[in-house]
Amino acid sequence: MRPSILRRLLRSIASTAVLGVVAATLSTVAAAPPAAAAGGLQQVTGFGTNPGNLQMYEYAPAGLPAGAPLVIALHGCTQTANDYYTHSGWPKYADLWKFAVVFPQTTSANNSLSCFGWFDPAEDTRGKGEAASIVQMVEHAKQQYGSDGRRVYVTGLSAGGGMTADLLAAYPDVFAGGSVASGLPARCATSQAAASGCQTGPQKLTPAQWGDKVRGSYPGYSGPWPRVAIWQGTSDYTVYPANATALRDQWTDVWGIGQTPSSTTTTLPGNTTRSVYNDASGQPAVETYSISGMGHGLAVSPGSGTDQCGTTAAYFLSSICSTYHTGVFWGLDQGAPGGGGEDPLPAPSGLTVTGVTGTSASLSWGAVAGASSYAVYRDGSKVAQPASTVFTDTGLSTGTAYSYTVAAVNASGAVGGVSSQVTATTTSGATGACYTATNYAQVAAGRAHTTGGYVYANGSEQNMGLYNVFVTHTLRESPAGWFVIADTGCTA
Repeated sequence: MRPSILRRLLRSIASTAVLGVVAATLSTVAAAPPAAAAGGLQQVTGFGTNPGNLQMYEYAPAGLPAGAPLVIALHGCTQTANDYYTHSGWPKYADLWKFAVVFPQTTSANNSLSCFGWFDPAEDTRGKGEAASIVQMVEHAKQQYGSDGRRVYVTGLSAGGGMTADLLAAYPDVFAGGSVASGLPARCATSQAAASGCQTGPQKLTPAQWGDKVRGSYPGYSGPWPRVAIWQGTSDYTVYPANATALRDQWTDVWGIGQTPSSTTTTLPGNTTRSVYNDASGQPAVETYSISGMGHGLAVSPGSGTDQCGTTAAYFLSSICSTYHTGVFWGLDQGAPGGGGEDPLPAPSGLTVTGVTGTSASLSWGAVAGASSYAVYRDGSKVAQPASTVFTDTGLSTGTAYSYTVAAVNASGAVGGVSSQVTATTTSGATGACYTATNYAQVAAGRAHTTGGYVYANGSEQNMGLYNVFVTHTLRESPAGWFVIADTGCTA
């Protein structure tokens, strides 16, 4: 028997240990997707030598311009490309923002649970196996659609999330950004035996050691590095939340930035806490999204709103539209450079918080030549489009931090570059007290709790790090019983 066939057979036999908790709830392995209707999901053959034995499916909206972005979306174990196409929400934003999406698919021929091989160096390293097949799909789609090679992104769920992290590490010259949902840090496991241990608790490595796993995946590469979003449910017992912390440590170290967030937002839907880690220029390089109480799956939010997407199904869980916020983080909502024959408007400069009250925040920014209005984004969601360069956001919660960016819009509706982010914190009411203490003391005082050796703030569920007396945070209480990390700008 040839070594490659033997290896695939062994992987298939042992695969029940790899994200096997997912399969235990299903009676059958998902079948291959049915033939798609014209204009929907389409299969592509002959995209390359395909060393990983994958299948390629794609979706492109009508009127797709040349120079548009390209997104690669990887399904989880027991899922198919059609499942991800149907439930994730990516087709909605491809139509709205004009970009193409490729949905790679692995099958039971590779792994009995149809898991991508995130734990196998023969599949997830540069120039090999499934990773090489996915990059061949990228090159085929770029030629087919004239996609902008500078704006290629990859996202994935569970095993697809683990493969996403590995692709970002192995091919930082191909992918400008990534999004890992309920996934694993790059190169967490390099054998079948180590895979289950990564799921329940990755290795206790320093940020530098995690970063070295990325740097070692493409020796000699020095940047630019992909921008990475990390999505994790706090009640995920298939891929434990410690993996999100390891991913955060890994990619902030690669970017050369610290593990203390530049800003934290607790006002997103689904009890979601977003922490943003800015690069040296003040732009978000890494973002983490912690969804309180959510289990293992991709966060969706069925509905017709711009920031709503997807449908619920096995491992597509109603909470928040992760696809929308991921797309905004990558800048997909800004349109293709030069789309429609126009040069994009530059980003407004000088965005400033000019005042706050308990329920409002006032902003101002510099005018942009050619702008007819300005799109104002709060916590990544568009909230207004004033014609002037000032805006007051009302109806906010007291004692809460909100992040804002602004983009110029021309007369034909094309949105330009996005400004640097600023944070406005509304004034506190009677319950705005701050408490500085070790993680151990915060738990003892009833302001936080422990899960899996980590400490989480009560109410906001923000990850405060390890449960010990060596880690100290300041917590602000607002409203009563709801605590957020406030290490800066809050006096105990």
